[in-house]
Amino acid sequence: MSLIETRGVWLTNTDSKVLKSQQRIAEAMDFLAETGFNVVFPVVWNKGVTQYPSQTMLQTFGVEIDPGFVDRDPLAEIIVEARRVGLKVIPWFEYGFASSYNLNGGMLLQTKPEWAARDRNGKLLKKNGFEWMNALDLQVQKFLLNLVREVVRNYDVDGIQGDDRLPALPCEGGYDQGTVALYRQQFQQDPPQNPQDRQWLQWRADILTEFLARLYNEVKAVNPNLIVSMSPNIYDWGFKEYLQDSATWLHRGLVDMIHPQIYRRDLLSYKCIVNKLVDQQFTDVTLPKLAPGILVKLGSYCITPEHLIKVIECNRQLGIQGEVFFFYEGLRENDRALAKILRNGPYAQTATFPTLSDLRGSRLTSKRISSIWQRLVRLFRNLF
Repeated sequence: MSLIETRGVWLTNTDSKVLKSQQRIAEAMDFLAETGFNVVFPVVWNKGVTQYPSQTMLQTFGVEIDPGFVDRDPLAEIIVEARRVGLKVIPWFEYGFASSYNLNGGMLLQTKPEWAARDRNGKLLKKNGFEWMNALDLQVQKFLLNLVREVVRNYDVDGIQGDDRLPALPCEGGYDQGTVALYRQQFQQDPPQNPQDRQWLQWRADILTEFLARLYNEVKAVNPNLIVSMSPNIYDWGFKEYLQDSATWLHRGLVDMIHPQIYRRDLLSYKCIVNKLVDQQFTDVTLPKLAPGILVKLGSYCITPEHLIKVIECNRQLGIQGEVFFFYEGLRENDRALAKILRNGPYAQTATFPTLSDLRGSRLTSKRISSIWQRLVRLFRNLF
């Protein structure tokens, strides 16, 4: 029986030169295929611009593509080179509903100030340096849907990916006039001043869940075989802080793959979180959708090869068939140390990327049987 695993990596245009030329892209795809990867998640939307020529952006903001890529189409180049070596391509809409980073809304909100998200003081919503569009606004939602739609219609991709900003909105948002009026209409009172009031959290999270349902249905209408992949913050922190009700997304079948960002730098923390996810959020039917997001590099931090191997071992022991690494450049650090240990260890055997049928839990592998058995053992231990 052939091995089926998700072996993915995010491809950025921040702290990376891969997208600078098609030659660099080709070399990167060769390297990933040789290392044992089978899917790439290239950025196509961040910093208020796209990494492909976008008619939506041209018509709405007069900017067709990231200025660094004029006269090129990095997404098309990635697809050509990825296909050449057998890699799947799932474009990643990194910024989602965020408009800018420490730019007071940037070009998007200078052009469309009515799209700004507002905090309870009426100020532009900002959290951890990111300024936000109003993810609860129908026009803003339509804009994001148009970006996604043109990618799946115009490119030979295998799916699309959202993350901790799609669909998402910092819990401090939702105090714009339109959202307040909608809440008042339903509850005959203004929204609570406490942004983490449970009803207020759930009401706004439900709006984002309905947006995801629309996105899912629109992608499937173009091609039912496309994968809708999400990489949210960990539940339920992500729910309380960014209105990401990923438990409901799973329950309603609005995601085909999910990569919670378990970006922990020590093994014990990682194990605690992943065990909790497997035990409390995922069932034996939804577990095949899970391939955790693992932090291998950020700034000066780079995971050690030993730590990485233990994280992957932890995943497999729990019946988790794959992971996605943030981000590509970590694999090249220290004379490709991480890539070498993957190639000679857990990724030595070639693995096929899962089909939608695999992700829907219709394939009872020995690993999944082992996972079910381990769950039963833990259950009995808790009972007695």
